[in-house]
Amino acid sequence: MPDYLLQLDRHLFHFINHDLSNSFFDVLMPVLRNPSTWIPVYVFIFIFCLWRYKKQGVIIIVLLALCFGVADFGSASVIKSTYQRVRPCNDPAMASTIISRIACGTGYSFPSAHASNHFAISVFLIMVFYRRYKWVLPAALIWAAAISFAQVYVGVHYPVDVITGAIYGTLVGLLFGWIFWKYWPKFKA
Repeated sequence: MPDYLLQLDRHLFHFINHDLSNSFFDVLMPVLRNPSTWIPVYVFIFIFCLWRYKKQGVIIIVLLALCFGVADFGSASVIKSTYQRVRPCNDPAMASTIISRIACGTGYSFPSAHASNHFAISVFLIMVFYRRYKWVLPAALIWAAAISFAQVYVGVHYPVDVITGAIYGTLVGLLFGWIFWKYWPKFKA
């Protein structure tokens, strides 16, 4: 990464991790980025798709699972192992200034798998359900963006990590949304 981009990334990280620090975010952000927090949402999506759309709901769930799998594998296994960027909470250049709000972890930082996965899921759901449920667009994007922001706030990712993860996840979500509409064009949400 070019030095000027690295410095900008560190400054943005510091702004989010330090300057936006407050007691409300200190409680909320660790909860937001915790995968178990979102289990009720995942269960709702699963039940809603099966209850409302029956056989087509199974197709939606299978494609959603594949979308998540591709986003997760690509970000967590392929890209992270290629770039091997150290997390800010493990970066010696940042160690003295970081506010760690959760355990750091040992994995690499670039890109954020949380951002990749949640943007992939969100964009896929938007593509499938937007025609009927307009509210899904802002709800899904706010959900994915909040989880991504939380990753930086708690100190485990740089802003470039979550932005890149969001872009990658968006592309994966678009791909699976396109697959859905290509093979099931008569689906009525």
